[in-house]
Amino acid sequence: MPITPATATHNPSNGTADAILLELVDEDGVTIGTAEKLAAHQPPGQLHRAFSVFLFDEYGRLLLQQRALGKYHSPGVWSNSCCGHPYPGEAPFAAAARRTFEELGASPSLLAEAGTVRYNHPDPESGLVEQEYNHLFVGMVQAVLRPDPEEVASTAFVTPPELAERHAKDTFSSWFMTVLDAARPAIRELTGSSAGW
Repeated sequence: MPITPATATHNPSNGTADAILLELVDEDGVTIGTAEKLAAHQPPGQLHRAFSVFLFDEYGRLLLQQRALGKYHSPGVWSNSCCGHPYPGEAPFAAAARRTFEELGASPSLLAEAGTVRYNHPDPESGLVEQEYNHLFVGMVQAVLRPDPEEVASTAFVTPPELAERHAKDTFSSWFMTVLDAARPAIRELTGSSAGW
């Protein structure tokens, strides 16, 4: 993992077990403070900075991940390629690249910003609330995936029709369609019109 001022204090190798802090933001995405990760997701939720990544292969298929069953929030559901929260002071782009490698064991290529979206999604299973100001990114994945089993239960590359079929029968994260729809213009720019996104 690249060591930056933001990640240095959160590096597991430094032997600390500090609480994970998230950046709280206002409606314009301006940082206004921090909160412990679980506390920020307790109802009604505190608006905090997050990111979502959508990665595609050379055929324009979207990489989905099934969240590991051991995760405290939305375990076992399908979602976008990678998502998470920047550390306080960490740029969302750097966090997205870092977390993609940590979760999937592969670094994204051609990673580009795809806008932001703000949402409030309660998770019916856990009772937690996703109150997020989410930075969106799109890119390619060209390396062999080596997912971390503590983070990722399974992965799949899907076309738009395959996604529709899977979405109808499998459980997806509460935020998935919101972030996908918000990222579609950038996804179409990356994959081209023939991919069907």
